[in-house]
Amino acid sequence: MFDVTDLTRVTPVLDSRAVTFENPTGERGAGGRAGGGRKGAPSRVIEGGERVTLADLAGPGTIRHIWMTFPPDRPARMRAVYLEVRYGGLSYPSVSVPCLDFFGSPHGRPVAYSSALTSMPEARGFNSYVPMAFGERIHVDLVNGNPDPIVLYFQIDYTLGESASGRLHVGFRRENPTVSKRDFVVTEGLRGPGRFLGWVGGVRPIDGGQWYGEGEVKVYRDGDREFPTICGTGLEDYVGSAWGMGPHAGLYAGAPLEVPGRGPIPKYVGFYRWHVLDPVMFSTDLQVTLQQIGADRGGLVERVDDYCAAAFTVCERAQPVPSVDVAAAVADLE
Repeated sequence: MFDVTDLTRVTPVLDSRAVTFENPTGERGAGGRAGGGRKGAPSRVIEGGERVTLADLAGPGTIRHIWMTFPPDRPARMRAVYLEVRYGGLSYPSVSVPCLDFFGSPHGRPVAYSSALTSMPEARGFNSYVPMAFGERIHVDLVNGNPDPIVLYFQIDYTLGESASGRLHVGFRRENPTVSKRDFVVTEGLRGPGRFLGWVGGVRPIDGGQWYGEGEVKVYRDGDREFPTICGTGLEDYVGSAWGMGPHAGLYAGAPLEVPGRGPIPKYVGFYRWHVLDPVMFSTDLQVTLQQIGADRGGLVERVDDYCAAAFTVCERAQPVPSVDVAAAVADLE
C-alpha cells in the first residue's frame, strides 16, 4: 500500500485527479477548458430541491480532499445543503450528512477552525481530508434541500490506483429534544469489522442550570450490553478540555463553536473528536452514546436538551445510513 504521508516517495503508482464543474469527469488533460481556459465555470447555481452529481468515478481509488463553499446565509438554509455518497452502484447512501456538519461545524453555523481532518478557514472555505476509498465506483451527490437556489463552488481531489478495503460511512442523527435518562445515540447499527473515526457533535441546551456537559461518552463494542468497554468522564474532557468548555480547537479534538446565551449556558455549542492516534476498532458491532447530564449548585442533574451528531465510521463493506431528514435537521436553528 502506497503511504501518502511519506513525503519522500515519488514513485508514480497513483494517478492524481480532480473533479470540478469545469472537469466533471476528472479526465486527464481536461481541466480548465471552459471559457477557453480563462476560468469559465468555477461554480454553478443549484436550484431549490435539486440534486447534483459532484463525482461519478470508476475505481479503484481514494478521494483525498473535498473543498467547497456556498455563500453565507441563515443557519437553517446553510444546514439544508447535504452530501450523499454511494459505493459500487448501490441504491442506498453510505454517507448522508449536512455539508457543514461533515466539514466540522453543526447547527448551520460555520466557524473558523482547523483540525487534523477538517477545517474551515475564515469560516468560508470548507475542507475535509478524511480519506474515502472506493472500489469499482463511487457516486457523490449534493442536494440543495432549500426551496431557493444557492451558488456552489467545489473541488474533489482523488487518486486512482491502489485502494484500501474500508469504506467511509457518515450518518447524521438529531434528537430534539432528548429523553431524560436515555443516552443520546451517536451511532449504532453498522456491522464490523470496522473503525470508529470520530464525530462532529452539537448541543442546543434547553434546560437551564449552570452546566450542560457532564455526561459520559460511552463506546459499546463487540457484544457489550449493559456497560461499555470505553467510558469517558464528561463531554469537555472527551474533547480535550476540562472544568467546563469554552471555544478551542486542536488536531484531534475541540469545540470551536459557541453562541453565547444570556446566562452561563450558551445557546449553541459545536465540537469534534477524531480517533486517529487512539483508534477505536470493532470486529462485529458498535454503539456510541452520550449522556445528557449537567451540574447545578454543586450536584449532578439529568437534563433534556437538543443533541446532534455526524458520526464517521470505516467498515469493511458498504452499508446504508439513514438519509438526512431536512425538516428535522433545520428545526429550531434560528
